[in-house]
Amino acid sequence: MSTKSEALKKRMIRRHELRQIVPLADTTIYEMEQRGEFPRRFALTPRCVVWDLAEVEAWLTERLATARRSPIDRAPHPDVRKRKARPVKAPDQARA
Repeated sequence: MSTKSEALKKRMIRRHELRQIVPLADTTIYEMEQRGEFPRRFALTPRCVVWDLAEVEAWLTERLATARRSPIDRAPHPDVRKRKARPVKAPDQARA
C-alpha cells in the first residue's frame, strides 16, 4: 500500500518550474544531461518534456553536500594586460 501512495506522490515538473528551482541556462542543463551530470528529461508527449522532481531535488542535495565538503574549482581570471582592445595600464603608467 505504501508503494501505491508513493507512486501517487511522484511529481513531474516542466521547464519553467525547473528553471525556478535550478538557476541554470537551458543549454547548460542540456549539456549536463548529455554528460550524465544532471537528471534526464523524458517526453510525456511529442511536444512536452518533464523532469522527475524527486531526481532534481536529490541532485541538488548531492551538489550541496559536495559544495560543503570542498570548494568549487573555478576557472582562473583572464590576464587583462593581454587585451588587444583597451589594454589595462600598469599603475605607474596610469598616473603619468
